[in-house]
Amino acid sequence: MKSIKISDAEWQVMVRLWQRSPQPAADLVGALQSTAGWRPRTIRTLLDRLVRKGAVKVHEDEIRQYAPAVSREICLRNESRSFAERVFAGEPAPMLLHLIKETKLTPAEIEQLKQLLAEKEK
Repeated sequence: MKSIKISDAEWQVMVRLWQRSPQPAADLVGALQSTAGWRPRTIRTLLDRLVRKGAVKVHEDEIRQYAPAVSREICLRNESRSFAERVFAGEPAPMLLHLIKETKLTPAEIEQLKQLLAEKEK
């Protein structure tokens, strides 16, 4: 699948759609107006951009509704790769080590990391 570049503002729209979809534009506008403080026209422009990029699809039933065309996991993978390329010269290990050092982890998260590392060793 081709990588879709999503801006910070577009990411906020996608989060709303991943939480609940399909949604009419009016619901998205109302939610994002109150949380992000954006004007309705801005939100509709972001939706149009996401549709053109292939990140969002439109359902034409009784009312026009929007839904994600890509999963959150795919977008996270793309964003992670982009971040690793820009900041860590594409090297995942330094990125992971930095994140682990700088992040407060719960015992459950530490255990999950141990399990992932054990699987990688196999």
